[in-house]
Amino acid sequence: MTSATQRWSYSTGERGHNRVRAFAHPVTGLLFLEFSDGGRRRRVALSHTIHDAAKVKADELALALRKHTAPLEADPTLQVLFDNYGREVTPHKGLHTQQHDRRCTRLFAAFFGAERRASTLSRRDWDGFIAWRYAQGDGRTGRAQGRQVGARTVEYDLKFLHTVLNWAVMARDSAGRYLLQRNPLKGLPWPRAESPRRPVLTAKDYAAMLEVAPRVDARCALALVLAHETGHRIGAIRRLRWSDVDLEGKSLRWRGAQDKIGFDHETPLSGAALNALKKERKTHPVIGEAWVFPAPEDVTQPCSSHLVRTWWARMERRAGLTHEPGRGWHSLRRTFATELKDVPLPDLCQLGGWKNPQTIVKCYQRPDVGTMRAALASRARLGRGGALQRPNRHHESTPRVTT
Repeated sequence: MTSATQRWSYSTGERGHNRVRAFAHPVTGLLFLEFSDGGRRRRVALSHTIHDAAKVKADELALALRKHTAPLEADPTLQVLFDNYGREVTPHKGLHTQQHDRRCTRLFAAFFGAERRASTLSRRDWDGFIAWRYAQGDGRTGRAQGRQVGARTVEYDLKFLHTVLNWAVMARDSAGRYLLQRNPLKGLPWPRAESPRRPVLTAKDYAAMLEVAPRVDARCALALVLAHETGHRIGAIRRLRWSDVDLEGKSLRWRGAQDKIGFDHETPLSGAALNALKKERKTHPVIGEAWVFPAPEDVTQPCSSHLVRTWWARMERRAGLTHEPGRGWHSLRRTFATELKDVPLPDLCQLGGWKNPQTIVKCYQRPDVGTMRAALASRARLGRGGALQRPNRHHESTPRVTT
């Protein structure tokens, strides 16, 4: 069942007996199954967005419930879960995510042991892995030896384990038994950095990178300008199509399907962004569904996240900038939010592609001395009877308090 205003869902089975509903998460688009198991309502994640596959799974589960198949504990090892998940689910993901799945499989097998029973995992195992992962650092080929990993990286790894365990709650073995009765790690706290690094890109550094960008790649400068002028994630920018660009109306459409939080919206274009897009259209006169940033090896696909990360690193080196941990494409998003902190939050959310205003305040906007001094200079004072007295706008001196 679908409609323009309702997220995708599919129901099968008889209500009150073996009813199963498959539905899409309103933000991520990931699919879930919801059903009744022994009078208890259960909801499990399928960890993909393939509607046809979700329908098949829902039909299979409804049939099993109709036959009163007992959800018995199969108690598999972690290796069994990883092997099955890697064969049935991982191939449907993007290349980068597939690589992460395989890397996480090796990490968890190394720490817990491949023959560890998944059902025996506990809070002590969770905390132990977090400490061990921090100590291990980033061991990927080509990375600096001894490079530390942050809380976000460890959380990303643990979310893979969570996804596998949630999948196992729904998956059945050849005898029709559920692989797991429950996720033993459900509800445990994610690692959080006490003082997360959230640097912004200064105007001076932006100018230096913009100057060298054309020498890095023909489209690198356009990506940099759009990231600076729109405040959007580089993932959404690299997936723009020319049909999303309205040069006459001076606006951009951001498709929810290509956005991390599924936010479909339009924003006006600044003069700098409009000129950059016009220049690119003149250089590459393509229209319609063609990608604004096509992959070099296949123009039918957008350029990869790996490529734009490479662009950033090369721009920093050519501009003579020392790399600061946490400063990448996302630092331009923080710059955008900070420079527009005087804009009403509803407008800023629309301009930068945020759904929750609290996210801007908590994670993106940075305090600065200029704003704080301006706030103090405009501070009202309580006069006689509690009436507020506003400062004279033509003078910076603080008005005297009336007694």
